[in-house]
Amino acid sequence: MSTPILTVAPAGTWNLDPIHSRVDFEVRYLAGTFKGEFQEVGAELTVDAERASFEGTAKVASVDVKDENLSAHLQSPDFFDAERHPELRFAAPDIRLDGDGKVSVNGELTIKGVTKPVTVAGTVTEPIADPYGNERIGLNLTTKIDRTDFGVDWNNPLPSGEPSLANDVTILAELQFVKPGGEPGE
Repeated sequence: MSTPILTVAPAGTWNLDPIHSRVDFEVRYLAGTFKGEFQEVGAELTVDAERASFEGTAKVASVDVKDENLSAHLQSPDFFDAERHPELRFAAPDIRLDGDGKVSVNGELTIKGVTKPVTVAGTVTEPIADPYGNERIGLNLTTKIDRTDFGVDWNNPLPSGEPSLANDVTILAELQFVKPGGEPGE
């Protein structure tokens, strides 16, 4: 039986540290793996007496790959359609601990205006004090989705007739959350 994340993270609002966080994706392409990152991400983790909830976003226009032309293609209607759908969103109303710092998260992922339930798994770290008087926790999450479920179905067939781009995409989030400390003497 799983337990609430609040047994690890003290109650309160934990804000994302965007400098020390990242959201990446990986997909098989041709003879290897294609990787990208969303540079602008935001998230908030809320822990109260009964549950922990999570909401996060990634700006589509911030997608970063090694080629500017490819970044532009990923923002086009063939892929994320940044003009009509400027962000990806994930929301989870209840994060549960599975033991030994393992977490499972049932939430909803929205890509290109399509919202689907997804299960995300990963780890959470014990809180630590940083040098600035704040508490920090790390939340590392991974899931695999079928991109075509979200209307992202562009492909380019190989001479053999096989698709050059796989449908299964792995999403990896390495997130650090900060809870501001109290004033000295509190």
